Amino acid sequence: MNSKPLHLWYAYPDDLLDPQTAEACVALLTPQENERWKRYKFEKNQRESLATRALVRTALSHCRADAPEAWRFRDNEHGKPFLDPDCGVQFNVSNSVGMVVCLVAEGAEVGVDVESHARSSNIMTVVERVFSEAERAQLDKLDHAAKLDRVLSLWTLKEAYIKARGMGLALPLEEISFLFGGAEGIRLEIALGIDVNPNRWRFCSLDHSGHRIAVVVERDEVPGMNLWEAHPLLAPPLHLGASDAQWFPLSRK
Repeated sequence: MNSKPLHLWYAYPDDLLDPQTAEACVALLTPQENERWKRYKFEKNQRESLATRALVRTALSHCRADAPEAWRFRDNEHGKPFLDPDCGVQFNVSNSVGMVVCLVAEGAEVGVDVESHARSSNIMTVVERVFSEAERAQLDKLDHAAKLDRVLSLWTLKEAYIKARGMGLALPLEEISFLFGGAEGIRLEIALGIDVNPNRWRFCSLDHSGHRIAVVVERDEVPGMNLWEAHPLLAPPLHLGASDAQWFPLSRK
C-alpha cells in the first residue's frame, strides 16, 4: 500500500509580468526548454509555458533535495514528461488562462487537468465529439447551469485520466465515461480493450481561484493530498493545508 500523500501545486503566469521573476524562472531551465517557451506567438502563452516549467522544478525540489535547475526530463512517444533518470517520483502538469498546476506523487501514475470556469460554454460546443453516449444521456437530464458545471468536470476528469495513462489523445475520449450517481458516487467506465484494469484509478475534482482541477491517481486506497501555492512564483511556497476534496469511487466493486 502506498500511503504517501500527493502534492498539488498552484501558480499564476501573471507573476512573470515582473521582469525579475521572469528572469529567475528563465535561469532554471535548460537551453532547449527556453527555446520551447519562446516559440509561442503571444506573450500570455509564453508566460504560461515558462511558469509551468518553473513550477515543475519548484515542486520537485520541494519533494526531493535536488536544486530546481538540476532536474532533467524526457518525453514518451505521446509527449508525457518523465524524470530522467527515474527516481520513483511521478508528476504531471496542466495550464489554463490565469493558472498552472503541478501534481507530484511517489510510486504512482498521476494525471491532472485545469480549466477556467469561463471555459464551460466552449466545452459545450464539443459535447457530441468528446463525451460518451452515457455521459450525454446524463447531461440531457440537467438544467443549463448544472450542465455547464458537469461538462467542466467531465472534460477535466477525462483529460486527467488520459494524461495519467501517458497516451493523451491516442485514447478515444468518447469511449471513456465518468458517470455520476449510485453507490460509487462517480464511476469510471471504459470500453473493452482500452484499459485492462480501470478499477485501479482514484479521482477527484476541486475548485481554486476560478478554476476546476481534476486529479487522477493509480491508488487502491483513498490518497491524502497537500495543497501548495507558489505565489509569487519562486517565492517560498505557502502550504494551503490538506485537500478536503471527495475522492471517487466511494466504493469498490
